[in-house]
Amino acid sequence: MSLEENKAIFRRFIEAYNNHNLDLLDDLVAPDYVDPDYPQLKGLEGLKQMMSMAFMAFPDYHETIEDIIAEGDKLWILLRYTGTHKGEFMGLAPTGKKLTSLAVDMYRFENGKIVWGKRVPTPDLAFFKQLGLVIHKNVRIRYSET
Repeated sequence: MSLEENKAIFRRFIEAYNNHNLDLLDDLVAPDYVDPDYPQLKGLEGLKQMMSMAFMAFPDYHETIEDIIAEGDKLWILLRYTGTHKGEFMGLAPTGKKLTSLAVDMYRFENGKIVWGKRVPTPDLAFFKQLGLVIHKNVRIRYSET
């Protein structure tokens, strides 16, 4: 696939995510998709489950592509994301607070589908600060997925 085709696939991926259209992911993401930060996330179906949980916690969640860099079979994307914390998230009760932050996503493509993805959020804990969960730079949030 060309760099432009991979960019187009990713734009459709973000559009599907923003519209909560998880069925469209079948055409965009490989069944054995991998996220190295979430080994318990098993393939495409695990990705859909994670996205569904995010929609319940942030029903108005929206991602905007700020920039894309493509090289070979990989994309690096600067994303701005926004949402209102209206449902439980990682065991945290809803705060009702709006958030906006940046992340850099990295994706690898094979045969016209996303096969690997990783998100690197901004390093200043902006996400948790905006939710009112971090009030001092020395406070660390720990969570475990059981």
